[in-house]
Amino acid sequence: MIHRGVQYTVVATAEPDIWEWRYEFGDQVKTGRTQTRLAALAARRVKSKIDAALRASQTGSVPAASVAERMELAKATSHGLT
Repeated sequence: MIHRGVQYTVVATAEPDIWEWRYEFGDQVKTGRTQTRLAALAARRVKSKIDAALRASQTGSVPAASVAERMELAKATSHGLT
């Protein structure tokens, strides 16, 4: 299955109500287990993890120059220079 361009799998285990999930994000492979009776709920939980990984990757991709520019702007603003 694919969610937001990320391929993932959810499979039932031999244990009742336990599902194993796996997805690849960039060079990383994430795996885990979740407990629920419904396959759809297990898939929803994996989708939430994918969304969180996507959000984390977007916030971590701010260029260093942009951060420096923001710091300079903050200093100028706090001193009433703008």
